[in-house]
Amino acid sequence: MKEKLDRLLYNGSIHTLKSENDVVEALGINDGKIVFVGRDCEAFLLYEPLEMLDLKGKTVIPGLGDSHMHFYATCQALTTVDLGGCRSKREALLRLKEKAVSTTRGEWIRGSNFDQSKWRDSADALPTRKELDAVSTEHPIVIKRTCLHTVVANTMALEKAGIGKGYTPEPGGVVEFEEDGYPNGILREQATKVFDEIIPDPLSNPEYKRNIMAAELQKMASLGMTSMHTYAADIWKYIESVEDYAELDAEGKLPLRVTVYQDKLEKLMGNRPERQYTYGDGDGKVHTGGYKLFCDGSLGSRSAALYSPYADDPTTMGIVVEDGEALESKMLRASRAGIQCAIHAIGDRALDIVVTAIENTRAALKMEGWAQEKIDSLPKFRIIHAQLATKALIERMRKLPVVLDVQPAFFLTDMHWVEERLGAERKKNGYLWRTYIENGLLLTGGSDAPVESFDPMPAIYSAVTREDLNGLPRGGMQPEERLSVYQAICLFSKNIPYATGENAYIGTLEVGKYADLAVLDRDMFSIPHDEILNVKVERTMLAGKDTWVR
Repeated sequence: MKEKLDRLLYNGSIHTLKSENDVVEALGINDGKIVFVGRDCEAFLLYEPLEMLDLKGKTVIPGLGDSHMHFYATCQALTTVDLGGCRSKREALLRLKEKAVSTTRGEWIRGSNFDQSKWRDSADALPTRKELDAVSTEHPIVIKRTCLHTVVANTMALEKAGIGKGYTPEPGGVVEFEEDGYPNGILREQATKVFDEIIPDPLSNPEYKRNIMAAELQKMASLGMTSMHTYAADIWKYIESVEDYAELDAEGKLPLRVTVYQDKLEKLMGNRPERQYTYGDGDGKVHTGGYKLFCDGSLGSRSAALYSPYADDPTTMGIVVEDGEALESKMLRASRAGIQCAIHAIGDRALDIVVTAIENTRAALKMEGWAQEKIDSLPKFRIIHAQLATKALIERMRKLPVVLDVQPAFFLTDMHWVEERLGAERKKNGYLWRTYIENGLLLTGGSDAPVESFDPMPAIYSAVTREDLNGLPRGGMQPEERLSVYQAICLFSKNIPYATGENAYIGTLEVGKYADLAVLDRDMFSIPHDEILNVKVERTMLAGKDTWVR
């Protein structure tokens, strides 16, 4: 007698990602989990499905994800003047002027996603308060660079924030000044949060917030996405709340699995340092993640911490937001409670600081009497970005329980100026995706949205081609660092659950795992690489249920 089956997908090219060439025709689902993978004839012989889906030869892959993004910040950015498409400073200022015309006098105007390195009329120079004053002196104006690490404000905004002559930012932040000692409007790193403290949150209305969040989550589902790891940044008022996602789930508006990371340890500890942290079994959609820490800034803002000065600005080696001693103190406290640490490090000097802090944290636990087995059972440390690494740093990371959360889409943005920033020799240590993998390091793929789009396809294209969106190689960056299509897709699917210890439940299409998957309109494994950008998702499933049908 045939067994009952909720759903059978057949006549497909189903890439399980268990291994590179593991492809089956059929997949059976019961109660949200995969109960069969194999040939069509076997499935028809063994099962009586309640529903059958003829894939008509289409390609199926595990659901895609984003290992590092700021979802709340992405939703906030939708309420700002988007400067991301501007190709000149003039165009950016005109967009802000248009907003000023329709904005009540005295109200804040916020711009986001600008990248002065792409402006044809600015020679990679940031705008200043005087240029924003030319937009309006009747509105406080603040614009945030695409990397989120640099802000430019006009005079009214500076005055409202109490930033004037003699102003001293807190450690980890920088305020630039004109020759007369008055701020020029450019603030970096920790100094930028002064505006986040005083500018009203555009998503303060709960219903408005839920509507925006629900719409963006549905957009993610339409891109074949079934999971995301989203990070709070309380210093910038990018507040992430497990409750927000749980409420959306209760309303039937959560098509993804969500893991929420906090940058305040108290939110994870519950004021109980002895509390042990667990991931759960992957069954629920919403999970509490780990502890986000910062070491440095970004290359685009020249605030990533480097071993030696920037090639295009010898006056700076970047900014260390938190030094090794501060990081170790926080990481040790979190580790004692079993809480995972995820640390932002972009520059080589920052990566050195973070790797040393991880080594010292593990050594400190050993000194406190922890058994090595217990230390090794802690969640892996996540190093976010790791854009610049020497051979010595890679060798040290090989010996540690780390996951590298990389952003291949950064390559598309950075490559037209990276040699300028780093110099011809040092740039060879950048974006070493294949080298990392060949050295046994686990990589997961993210977007850092709203820094980049959360659409995985351009990022996969970038990882596979190391070319810009027009197919042109950028900056002579090592073609030997290209990934295979299989490796690139794994970054955004199979590998992500390993970062949170959920790989037994999701990530590949195997019996016993949840049926989180995407049906594609073409075979990514056989098409010319430039066609990856044209791949469309026909259907997305979470636990065997459709969250998107094209």
